Amino acid sequence: MSKQLTILPSGQQIAMNDNETILDAAMRGGFNMAYGCKNGACGSCKGRVITGEVTHGDYAESALSEMERENGYALFCCASTDADITIECKEVTASKDIQIKTLPCRVQTMDKVSHDVVVLSLKLPSSEKLAFLAGQYIDIHTKNGKKRSFSIANAPHDAEYLQLHIRHVAGGEFSDYVWNSMKEREIMRFTGPLGSFFLREDSDKPILLIATGTGFAPIKGILEYAFNKGIEREIVLYWGARTLADIYMPELPSQWQQAHPNFTFIPVLSEPSDADAWSGRTGLVHEAVMNDFTNLAGYQVYACGAPVMVEAAYTHCVSRGLPNDEFFSDAFFTSKDLAK
Repeated sequence: MSKQLTILPSGQQIAMNDNETILDAAMRGGFNMAYGCKNGACGSCKGRVITGEVTHGDYAESALSEMERENGYALFCCASTDADITIECKEVTASKDIQIKTLPCRVQTMDKVSHDVVVLSLKLPSSEKLAFLAGQYIDIHTKNGKKRSFSIANAPHDAEYLQLHIRHVAGGEFSDYVWNSMKEREIMRFTGPLGSFFLREDSDKPILLIATGTGFAPIKGILEYAFNKGIEREIVLYWGARTLADIYMPELPSQWQQAHPNFTFIPVLSEPSDADAWSGRTGLVHEAVMNDFTNLAGYQVYACGAPVMVEAAYTHCVSRGLPNDEFFSDAFFTSKDLAK
């Protein structure tokens, strides 16, 4: 049955195909909607249904609460419809002209930088260039036909190689393979760039960056881009981890702090060991932010890491006056984060 998607406030109209999500239809029609995981886990594609009804596939409760559904909100990455529908959604114009490609790449180097994080450097064919925005991600095509999403950890101006930070998760099929079996010069394929987690440059607001674990990867790319471009907005990075060993590149943000007067680095450990002899901040990373800022009305917040952190950061930041549309996130999730 023919059905039409209307997107406000732009008024753009797109004919939808059967069994197509609203996000897929919008992207096919050339409308750049905000999105992250495309699996109902991060909430980046959340928007309001004005007229019509949607049916949701699986999604995480943290990404869309029951109250939000009752108030007409939907996750467009996993929402479909059987009839005409009108939604409200801002277009992300910065990525509008960036082409999504599927390309081969070669594993150039593998560097185990900590007890559970490996940095992969991927080399593209000499005839290919990948235009991307700092903070976006790619989907690696695995040998069993699945896809695994990883953020690009370098900035576009330093793109001789694509750098990925991959944490080894025991029992994780792909991360086990990378950690134990992958060899340099191996050939893989990927699709990208994807996602809308990147710096909004049409603002002069100070920036709070919140990361846990390898959520540091896209934030690293964003920071390197900002420093290279000479962006002078105040920037504060909170990087949360369990122990000191989990801050797997501590020297890098420390160097940035020395080199850039507008940048501050605050590591936060939730379970420091006795061997850490830690005298810095402790507890949950979003709580450290709340302890430092009583009013976030004039800020932008970029959060990346575990879904539970992203959800908590969003809730607490909004409670401190942060406008809803000034919170940008990318949740690193596993299949267990999804619920029906």
